[in-house]
Amino acid sequence: MNKEIIELKENVSDSPLYSEDFAPVPRARRSWGTWNIASIWIGMAVCIPTYMLASSLIGEGMNWKQALFTILLGNAIVLIPMVLNARAGTKYGIPFPVLLRSSFGTGGAVVAALLRALVGCGWFGIQCWIGGEAIYHLALALYPSLADSPSLGSFIGLNAAQAGSFILFWLLNIWVIFRGIETIKRLESWAAPFLLLMGIGLLAWAWREVGSLSAILEASNQMKGQGSENFWAIFWPSLTAMVGFWATLSLNIPDFTRYARSQKSQMLGQAIGLPGTMVLYSFLGIAVTSATLLIFGEAIWDPVALLGRFSNPLVVIVAMLGLTLATLSTNIAANVVASANDIANILPRRISFRMGGYITGFIGILILPWKLMADPQGFIFLWLIGYSALLGAIAGVMICDYYVIRKGRLNLAGLFKPDGPYRGWNASAWIALIASLLPVLPGFLVQLGLLPADSIPEFWQRLYSYAWFVTFFLAFGIYGALSLIRRGAFSQAKQASPAVAPVPAANRVTK
Repeated sequence: MNKEIIELKENVSDSPLYSEDFAPVPRARRSWGTWNIASIWIGMAVCIPTYMLASSLIGEGMNWKQALFTILLGNAIVLIPMVLNARAGTKYGIPFPVLLRSSFGTGGAVVAALLRALVGCGWFGIQCWIGGEAIYHLALALYPSLADSPSLGSFIGLNAAQAGSFILFWLLNIWVIFRGIETIKRLESWAAPFLLLMGIGLLAWAWREVGSLSAILEASNQMKGQGSENFWAIFWPSLTAMVGFWATLSLNIPDFTRYARSQKSQMLGQAIGLPGTMVLYSFLGIAVTSATLLIFGEAIWDPVALLGRFSNPLVVIVAMLGLTLATLSTNIAANVVASANDIANILPRRISFRMGGYITGFIGILILPWKLMADPQGFIFLWLIGYSALLGAIAGVMICDYYVIRKGRLNLAGLFKPDGPYRGWNASAWIALIASLLPVLPGFLVQLGLLPADSIPEFWQRLYSYAWFVTFFLAFGIYGALSLIRRGAFSQAKQASPAVAPVPAANRVTK
C-alpha cells in the first residue's frame, strides 16, 4: 500500500482533486490503536446532549429501562454502517469526501459531502452554545453581577455575558482546529477518562443526598410524559432519533479510521467506545435528573443548570471546566473534522482542512444555535429524525456501492482524477437518494408546519417516524438495481462493438 501511495502522489499530485489533507495516509503514519479509536468515541459520547438524551425519552413517556434499551438498540444499529464505512477508510487511508467519489462521482461527491457538512455546522453551533453556557455559569459563580449585563436585543436574545461566553468557547474550538488532527487525538485520549469520572462523581453526590439508588430510579416515573400508555407509538420515532444521533458519524467515520493501525483496531475500538458509553452516560443523566426531583423538588435536566445550584464555588468551577472540556472534545471530533473535510472537498487545492474548519465555525454562529435549541420537542422529531432521513439515504448508496457493486475494491488513483473512472456525477446514486427521500417528505413537511396534519394520510406521517430505516434500505435497493442494470447494458454494448478496445481492469467503471 505504501508503494501504491507514493506512486499515486507522483501521478495525481497536480490534480485539482488532490491535496495533502486528502492524500491517502501511509502505513507509517497510522498510529491510532484500539484505545485511540475507543477514546474518540468516549470523548464524543460523554457530552451534555447524551446526558439529557434518556431524560428526554422519559419526558416523552418511557420509563428509565425502556429509555436505556432504546438508546442501546439505536446505537447497536448505527454501529453497523459505522463499521462498514470505516473499513474503506482503514484499507485505503482516505477520508469520507474521497470515498464518496466512488459512489456519487467526483462532481456529485462535492454536493453530497456538503449535505453532510451542513448538518455538522448545525451541530457545531449547538455544541458551541452548550459549551458557552457552561462558561457563562462558571463566570456567574465568580461574578454574579454578570447576570445583569446589557441585553443585545430581541433578535439576538442574549445578554453581553452570554454572548461573550459563547464567543470564548467558539474561539477555543478555532484554536484546536488551528493545531490540527493530532491535537484532536491527544485531546480525546486525555479527556475521556476524566469526563467519565466526573459523571460518576455526580451520581455519587446524588446517591449520598438521597440515600438510595432505588429511590432515585423510582422518582424517574414522576418525569414521565403523557405518552406513557402507548409505548410503541413513541418507541419507533425515538429509536430513529437514536440512530440519527450518530448517523452523521456513520458517514464520515473514515475521517478517523484512515489513521487506524488495523481493521481490528477500528472495529474493536468502535464497539468498545460507542454503545456502552452512550448507555452509561445516559443512565447517569437519568439518575442525577431523577435525584433532583427529591433534592430540589423539580427535575433539572440540564447539568449546567444543576451545577449552578451548588453553593461551593470550587465545585462549580471544577465541574464547569469539566463540562466545557467535554463539549469541546465532542464538538471537534464529531462536527469539525467532518465539516472541514467536506467543505475542503469543494476546492481541495485551495481550501485546506483548517480553512474548512474556520468556515464551519462561522456558519455555526450564523444559525443562532440558542434559538435552534429552544424547542426540545423539535430537537428529536424535527432535527434528529429530519436529518437522519438524508444521511440514511447517503449511507445506503455508499455501502451498496462499496460492498455489493465494487466488492470492496477501489481504483485509488482514479479517486483523484477528474477524468478518471469516477468522473462527473453518478446518476444512479442521485436517483436513489432523491427517490428514497420522497416517502418521508410528507411527514417531514407536517413536522415543519408547512402542511396541516389532516391533509396527509396517517400512514405517511407514521412512515416519517422510521425515516433513517426507510431511506437507507430504499436507497440501498434502488442504487443496487440501477447499477446492475447499467452494468448489464454496458456489457451488452461492449459485446456489440468488438472493434472498441477493452477498458483496462484498473480503470473500469462498474456502476
